[in-house]
Amino acid sequence: MPNHVHLLIKLKPTNAISNFLRQLKTNSSKWINETHSTTDKFHWQDGYAIFSVSQSQSLVVAKYIQNQAEHHRRKPYQEELLMLLKKNGIEFDERYVWD
Repeated sequence: MPNHVHLLIKLKPTNAISNFLRQLKTNSSKWINETHSTTDKFHWQDGYAIFSVSQSQSLVVAKYIQNQAEHHRRKPYQEELLMLLKKNGIEFDERYVWD
């Protein structure tokens, strides 16, 4: 997707999600900026959203990720994220969701 990414990852309990994402963002930004000619320097937004998925649902999520382009033709990711936050009872202030 041109404006976001979905990842399905499995981390050991000893791996902090924030450390994983910091390394992912750092390394991927460096790679994109070194290998792609763009007029603007690539950078990730500061925030991220994390949702846990049970092992029994991992294939459903993987299939969703594979077909996300089709899915997002019907529902933009901004609308989807707000729906997921509400559905999971996560309090948020929309002024701070998008940076």
